[in-house]
Amino acid sequence: MEKPAKNSLLVACAVLVLAAAAIFLVWGRSGTPGDTSAEAGFARDMAAHHAQAVDMSFTIRDKTQSKDVRNLAYDIITTQSNQRGMFIGWLQQWGLDQATDRPPMAWMAEHGHGGTGTATVAAGGLMPGMATPDELTKLKELQGTAAEVLYLQLMIRHHEGGVQMAGGLLKLSTRDEVVNMAQKIVSGQTGEIKLMTEMLKQRGAQPYPTILK
Repeated sequence: MEKPAKNSLLVACAVLVLAAAAIFLVWGRSGTPGDTSAEAGFARDMAAHHAQAVDMSFTIRDKTQSKDVRNLAYDIITTQSNQRGMFIGWLQQWGLDQATDRPPMAWMAEHGHGGTGTATVAAGGLMPGMATPDELTKLKELQGTAAEVLYLQLMIRHHEGGVQMAGGLLKLSTRDEVVNMAQKIVSGQTGEIKLMTEMLKQRGAQPYPTILK
C-alpha cells in the first residue's frame, strides 16, 4: 500500500515542478513578466510601433508650414517618444532584452487572441497599421498639402493599429502599469483619430478604409 502512495506523491511533486516552471517562464522572478508574457511582447512591439509614428511625424514636421499639422506632429513625437522610453524601461526593469527573435504579435497569438483577426501581422512582417517602406518613401517625396494628406491617412491607420494592440493587451493583462498605459493609448489615439479625420476633411480628403473591427 505504501508504494502506490509514494508513486502518487512523486507524480504530484512532478506536476508541481512543471507548474512552477511554466509560471516562471511567463512571469519570471518576483512576479515580474517573463520573456514570453503578453506584457513583454506588448512593450517590445509597441516600442517599435511608436518609433515609426515618431519617424513619420518628424518627416512631416520638417516639410509642412501648416500650424495644425506641425502641432499634431509635435504632440505625437513628444507623447510617443515618452511612452516608448517607458516600454524600454519596463523591459530593463524586468531583466528582459529589448531585442528578441520572437515574431511580432506572437504575444497575442500565443495567449489566445491570434485568431480574432483584429490585430495580425501584415505581409512583410508589419504590425497592425504600420506604413510600408514604399509609403514612407512617398511621404518623404511629397510636398505641401499632398504630404499632409498622406501623413494624416497613414497616421490614422497607424493609430488604429495601436488601438488594436492596446485593446489586445487589456484582454490579457492585469498588471497595473501596463494596463494603465494601454488604456491611455486607446483613449489618446482614439481622440487623435477623430482630430485627424477632421483635418483630412478640411483638405478635401478621407481616411483610408478602417482596419478596426
